[in-house]
This record gives sequence, C-alpha cells and structure tokens, in this order.
Amino acid sequence: MRPMKIGITCYPTLGGSGVVATELGKLLAEKGHEIHFITHSIPFRLGQFHKNIYYHEVEVNDYYVFRYPPYDISLASKMAQVAKMQQLDLLHVHYAVPHAICAFLAKQMMDRDLKTVTTLHGTDITVLAQDESLKDLIRLAIRESDAVTAVSQDLIKETRELLDITEPIDLTYNFVDKRVYYPRDIGTLRKDYASDNEKIVMHISNFRPVKRVSDVVDTFAKLNEKVPSKLLLVGEGPELSKIQCKINNMGLENKVHFLGKQDDVAQVISIADLMLLPSEKESFGLVALEAMACGVPTIGSIAGGIPELVSHGETGYLAPIGDTEKMAEYAVQLLSDPKLYAKVKEACLHRARTRFCNDLITAEYERIYYRVLGLEAPVAVEASSE
Repeated sequence: MRPMKIGITCYPTLGGSGVVATELGKLLAEKGHEIHFITHSIPFRLGQFHKNIYYHEVEVNDYYVFRYPPYDISLASKMAQVAKMQQLDLLHVHYAVPHAICAFLAKQMMDRDLKTVTTLHGTDITVLAQDESLKDLIRLAIRESDAVTAVSQDLIKETRELLDITEPIDLTYNFVDKRVYYPRDIGTLRKDYASDNEKIVMHISNFRPVKRVSDVVDTFAKLNEKVPSKLLLVGEGPELSKIQCKINNMGLENKVHFLGKQDDVAQVISIADLMLLPSEKESFGLVALEAMACGVPTIGSIAGGIPELVSHGETGYLAPIGDTEKMAEYAVQLLSDPKLYAKVKEACLHRARTRFCNDLITAEYERIYYRVLGLEAPVAVEASSE
C-alpha cells in the first residue's frame, strides 16, 4: 500500500488532543507516511527532528482593522497552500473548533477533492457545541468532513444528542506508545518524595474546575488517615493557587508536592502507586491510560469515557462524581492489600498493551484514511501483549 501525504492540525500546546495528534503523526511517519503539521507553533510533543515530518507555521496578519487577529482565516489559507504545494492526500484535524471549519474552507479553495478527517476530543462537543452561537457551525464542520472519529462511545453519544448528527462516527480510542509508557525503574527518585513505608498518590491535570482537584485533596486526606501517603500534583492551571490554599488550611503542606508541568510523564507516573481522576467531565481520560500503561491503577469518577477505559474492580475503581468517601475507601482497600494490588497492576499492563496500544490505534486511523481515499485498507494489526 502506497504511503500517504497527510496534513495534521491540532492545538500544539499542552493538552490531550494535541498530545494524541502529535504522537499519531510521529507513529505514522515511522510507518513511511509523509506528515505535515500545520499549526501556529511547533507541537509540544514533537521534539527533535523526525524523518518524514514537516512543520508549517501559521502566521497571522494583525492588520489594524481587525479587532482580533484572524487566526481561523490564516489557518484555512495555510491548509490550502500546503495541500497544493505538497500534494496532500488528506487533512486530519483534531478538535472541531476552529480546525474542522478551517479544513472545510480549505477544501473550497482547492481545484481538486481534498479529503478531510475530523477527530472530536471532548470539550469541542461537551462545551462548545452547547453554545448556540457555535452549534450550527460545528454541525456543518462535522457533516462536511469525509470521516469523523471520536475518542469514546460516550462522546459519540453526546455528539449525536447535542447536534442531531446521523452521519457515521468512527470510534478511535486514544492510545499510548508502549515503547515510552511502561513501568520505569525509578529507584532513588521515589525516595525524594516518600519514605519506604509511604504510598504515593498522584494527580495530573490542567487544574481547571472540571477536573475537581479539590476532590483529589479530600480523597487523599481521608486515605492518609489510614494509609501513610504522599500526594504528588502534576501540572498547572487556574485553580492551582486555590488548591495550594486548601492544602495549607488542612495542614497537609508537608504531605503534598507540587511538580508543575513535566516533559517525561511516564517517568513521573512510575513513581506513583495510585492515580486519582475524579473529573466531572472527561471524554476519555488520557492520564488514566498513561498510568495504566505504567502499571499504576486509577480511581476515577463515573463520568464520560472514563468507564470505557478503567474497568471497575479490574484495572481500578470508579465512584460517583464527588463521592470522595467512596474513592478513599477504594484507595485504602487497594493500597492495603499487596496481592490485590499486584493483580490490578498486571491487569492494567495487559489492558493498555492489548486494547489501547499504539500499533492497534494507528492501524485503525490508517484504515479510515484509506477508506476515505477509496483505497484498499491494509490487513488488520493484532495487538501484542509484549
């Protein structure tokens, strides 16, 4: 099967949709496809030079008559320009607003049929599609795409309900690269944060209200009363200072470490014994998958796509949103029983490697691309547990 030329547009900053888009591009490039990132800055996860990967910066003309810089128009124009010059087979855009709209505009500028694939990641539907001023625009972008994918069944359901979408939507779960996400040897690093008799609980997020980081602190406080523990908070965001104040008011400042943003997430996660994800909304929960691949169980909320990822009682535990008592109860149960913990850890590793591995999901995207282009799809890939 011939290699494809694929344009990818995503939010290049730290965030689940940008991370998945960038990692997908890198994996496709490894398989011989030519990947062109079309974004306003180099994607956060792109890093050093990669064979078959090219970057095209979107420059915005801040002309004085514009109240705001016209990024959307500049992006659409750049998409069409790159598609023409590089003879792209298709554009794969991540996040409906504004990327899918820009791809639609780019198609109108082409003198040939440029195919577009749109991946829905979550808040582009769960938040933006509830805005009446954007709803019709998002519906148009989805209907004009040659293929639409979403990262969970829950997100597909919500998209259909909110936008009255009847067109097919492919389920393509997020993934982790098993060569990167695996249990690391963290030896002395763990000793920097906890003593030998303490457990390490972790939370990673953008510290927005929807993540309910206050519930993380409450759950940890209840757990720490019965199981000596330390809490590691990774990331930054608008509620960080509020959480710092809460921790100080509860007298937990000596029990909590703030690690800020981290590049090597797999190494950081490998320090932990448990991941907490009590989100109010979570279309998938990439952090829980990253933890799972590193052999770290997650206790999360029954929200969005989390139950599709975390199998209750097998790879972690789930509780109703805001039920910190139940979350703490599960945490105590898991961290107090070495045999149970070992069983859950092994189940985490197996599920990550066989259902959400890079080989499997990358092949699913390839099949969608070939279908859109009217080409024969390659033979399905069997996930390896190695």
